[in-house]
Amino acid sequence: MIAQLAGEVAHLREGFVILDVGGVGFAVFIPTTLRLHVGEDLVLHTHLQVRENELTLYGFAEPDDKRLFELLLGVTGVGPKAALSLLSTMSSDTLRRAIVNGQPEALSRAPGVGRKTGEAIVLHLRDKLKRSIGGDVEVREDDADVIAALTALGFSIVEAQRALQQLPHDPPLSLDEKIRQALAFLGR
Repeated sequence: MIAQLAGEVAHLREGFVILDVGGVGFAVFIPTTLRLHVGEDLVLHTHLQVRENELTLYGFAEPDDKRLFELLLGVTGVGPKAALSLLSTMSSDTLRRAIVNGQPEALSRAPGVGRKTGEAIVLHLRDKLKRSIGGDVEVREDDADVIAALTALGFSIVEAQRALQQLPHDPPLSLDEKIRQALAFLGR
């Protein structure tokens, strides 16, 4: 198993990177949210997918993202492309909250993930993720609504998530106030 690669970014393509590790170039599929530059040093936590006639590497900047990717692969009907699409569409925290809060519609916004697949993910992972995050992570039920409102206004999901992460947690805000403050952040 190849669990981690450290090397220099040799080439970038849409959705994957070629990482030069000691003169050997590894093609690694990555979430599109990773912002990389050719020539920079990079450490990726990897998952090796072994198929009958193919070995495919998937890489993540954080070990937590890799664990979530592997949990998603354990759900019937979710392959590596759909799991990577989910991690490219939303942050791992937002993805966890959507699953724990039972919001398959938020998951189905990722390309290649339909409503039924979103429901299957929620059904299979909700309890696992609830146990793993315990009471340490504040679960905000209306985050998916804020993201839906911002994307309906033409912002990308990544922009909407970035704005959502900038919102204060204390005191708790109403849905309307969250959307207003997110719009103010995006308007800067």
